[in-house]
Amino acid sequence: MPDSTPDASRAVESKPRQRRMVDLAPLRASPAFARLWFGGAIAGIGAQMSIVAVGLQIYDITESTFMVGLVGGAALLPMIAAGLWGGMLADVFDRRKILIVSSLVGWLSTLGLVALSTWDAVMLSQGERVEAWPFLVITTINAVAATISSATRSALIGRILPSDMISRAAALNGIAFGLTLTIGPAFAGILAATVGLPWTFAADAVLFTAGFLGVWMLPALPRIGEPVRAGWAVMREGFSFLKRAPNIRMSFIVDIVAMTFGRPYVLFPALGATVIGGGALTVGALTAAGAVGTILTSLFSGPVARVHRHGIAIARSITVFGLFGLAFGVIVAAVGVSDFTAAPGWSGIHWAALITLGLMLAGMGASDEVSAIFRQTMLIQAVPDQMRGRLQGVFIVVVTGGPRIGDMYAGVLATAVALWFPPLVGGIAIVALIAILTRVHRARSGQTFRDYDALNPVP
Repeated sequence: MPDSTPDASRAVESKPRQRRMVDLAPLRASPAFARLWFGGAIAGIGAQMSIVAVGLQIYDITESTFMVGLVGGAALLPMIAAGLWGGMLADVFDRRKILIVSSLVGWLSTLGLVALSTWDAVMLSQGERVEAWPFLVITTINAVAATISSATRSALIGRILPSDMISRAAALNGIAFGLTLTIGPAFAGILAATVGLPWTFAADAVLFTAGFLGVWMLPALPRIGEPVRAGWAVMREGFSFLKRAPNIRMSFIVDIVAMTFGRPYVLFPALGATVIGGGALTVGALTAAGAVGTILTSLFSGPVARVHRHGIAIARSITVFGLFGLAFGVIVAAVGVSDFTAAPGWSGIHWAALITLGLMLAGMGASDEVSAIFRQTMLIQAVPDQMRGRLQGVFIVVVTGGPRIGDMYAGVLATAVALWFPPLVGGIAIVALIAILTRVHRARSGQTFRDYDALNPVP
């Protein structure tokens, strides 16, 4: 296993061999990382199936886009608390143990969704439905467990891989994430349309076992340095570090901007039912389309190891993300004023609209993945190991809480105005805010976020 001392984890990257395709060296260098990566990819497919299935289940019960958006909104505050507290725990206790406990809680909550969805199917056969709020409660528990797991998993990467492989590992994680977003939603759409939602949730519970095996086989990962007591003092220390880390703060802010104004996913059930047609099939296809871009970016991620101006790369990629989101809104508006009549099933789909919207989502996925690779690399290289759990906790709150704010934003505006309005206005807001924030903000050194250089990783 590579040296896990703070100095080794913060080493400057060696000059990598030039290549175009993704670099698999991290999988060969660390068996622990390889097991965690493969297991996480398989379990992630199931998790994405449940995410899509919950949206379909609640829309089926309530026929309300606002209620679908509330799935994310209801979990927001608990996730913020879980991310901050869980990140602190990852800096105090053995990270392997934290990951095992949080993973088991997530699995139990998935079993709860299986039971609740099955009960709704029984009630439906009798002409009644269960309430939507139990799904919100169980989904919130699942989101809290996933937040703690994600923060801990990200914090330990610097302990099982050398520093010169962090950006390449981030690209590999992008492939895994892209596969989960491609296969999971597609399978969810197919299973929901054929065998029903209870079996869709059950598939997630089964696939969980692969991810848990990778977690269980991790080596012990206790805290480096003197032991500390978990509590508010440790959390305040993390916030104090973040206050002195302008580049890390800005990486959080720009991602919040992108995820708040560039999340059209909550609109998919309504688009499949009223605009494009196809119902659950369209929801699965649109959700998977964004992951196609993520996978393509990661597959051709060989050059990322040679990029060191990470601030510029992040700013440009998020700007492109916003432009694709704007185009998505324009296309939805154009289809909405046409004379097309949406209907369930393959024959009721507006195929031209589905394909063009899929291309826009692929572009959003590709540009978002570029940003994610460099933001995650920055967070690991510029932050000492003793602080990574707490900073990863804040990071996870941003990357999971931001989309939930975005879901609420899109759900409210779509209900108040039209389905095309949130992505169109959001795309404009992203482009404008990124241009302003990344140029105006300056650290004490006088440098802007765009000046960040991985050859001298200053938080």
